[in-house]
Amino acid sequence: MDVQRWLSSAVAAIEDWQDGFEPFQRDPSMQVSDDRFASVFGEFTQRMRNNYPYFHPSYAGQMLKPPHPAAVVGYLTAMLINPNNHALDGGLVTSEMEKTVVAQLAGMFGLDTHLGHLTTSGTIANLEALYVARELHPGKSVAYSEEAHYTHARMCGVLGIEGIAVPADAAGRMDLGALDALLAGGRAGTVVATVGTTGLGAIDPVHEILPIARRHGVRVHVDAAYGGFFTLLAGLPGRAGLAEAPWRAIAGCDSVVVDPHKHGLQPYGCGAVLFADPEVGRFYLHDSPYTYFTSSDLHLGEISLECSRAGAAAAALWLTLRLLPLTPDGLGQVLAAGRRAALDWAALIAESGGLELYQPPELDIVSYFPVTAGRGLSGIDAASVKILNAGMKRSPPVFLSTLRVTAAAMSRRHPGVAAGAGGARILRSVLMKPEAERYVTELHARVEELAAQAAL
Repeated sequence: MDVQRWLSSAVAAIEDWQDGFEPFQRDPSMQVSDDRFASVFGEFTQRMRNNYPYFHPSYAGQMLKPPHPAAVVGYLTAMLINPNNHALDGGLVTSEMEKTVVAQLAGMFGLDTHLGHLTTSGTIANLEALYVARELHPGKSVAYSEEAHYTHARMCGVLGIEGIAVPADAAGRMDLGALDALLAGGRAGTVVATVGTTGLGAIDPVHEILPIARRHGVRVHVDAAYGGFFTLLAGLPGRAGLAEAPWRAIAGCDSVVVDPHKHGLQPYGCGAVLFADPEVGRFYLHDSPYTYFTSSDLHLGEISLECSRAGAAAAALWLTLRLLPLTPDGLGQVLAAGRRAALDWAALIAESGGLELYQPPELDIVSYFPVTAGRGLSGIDAASVKILNAGMKRSPPVFLSTLRVTAAAMSRRHPGVAAGAGGARILRSVLMKPEAERYVTELHARVEELAAQAAL
């Protein structure tokens, strides 16, 4: 795509639409000369050069990548109008686009019925899911894996409910025995299953969590903010294919969150929350005599805790999914490349003398650590930080991230590593960009070189 061409077309299209209305005089208070703008814009673009190269496959650090060019064009085109999807009269077209894409997301997870909307983030989406959980089971706690995103503990605090961390097993997944024992005590009303933990990309066994929860009369919420779109690879043949059971079980759960601004190729912020039972909309009921007056159809603000939300986010996702649909041969191809990249790098690490795999990747996140003299946690921690910092300065660079693991978690996976400390930072690489598949050999070579230098 020629982004410059289509952005110019976007401006022309919006100007043509505006010309269909009665002309008026623009207020001078808003006017800025080209010369003045050029000066400030020059400073702005110079500052932007200080960013890390999130677009490049050498950046394998945090969960960051540029949105698809179609999403950029869709977002900026709609932003020239600046619709607000809270009420229909504020986002007449983009509200319909949002309902369309939300239905597509629900279909991806196999939800026969749904109530849902886009949000500004996965954090807010999870807040809404836990808010509904609180209303359905007042006084009950929420259980989640100790490997779950910290947002669940934080949002439980915001909502004034108890949050309980369930131990994880040696693969970073929720321990089923511990969950069963907890739910048998009757304290919990909802359990959160994480599909793609942010640290390791681990997949909680939703298909096994669901029957345990139902046996104890407990709801199941699925936090698929990071991993949700990988459901497109469930049951597929080949190396990128994933076991079907956890993904198909999502259809039987009560709610699910997914972030299009991660693997859905969207700009920040674009999350989504979906409820299997549309009747939970009653918990959002409120009276706003100055808002919902133009239509008897559903206004998205009537089923959302947030008020103003960018209609541009819905426009960007709608346009993207028209080009890359939620199918294995559509958006699925993008995710498959990242998954294969992770498997390829894991294989290279398994043969390495200077690096050791922390655990096999399930999605597109690879976790590993440098082999150090004495194989102690303190040495691993120091070498990991040294590699992280040196990688950004080498030429050409490599950008990684670290993950803090406990001594117990390390010993479960690598009993030969001496504890000697409460935990250590290990290395973590997120291979979200499909270009990573063709760049893994280079990434590995650079990190191996850095590991050899760190060992000196």
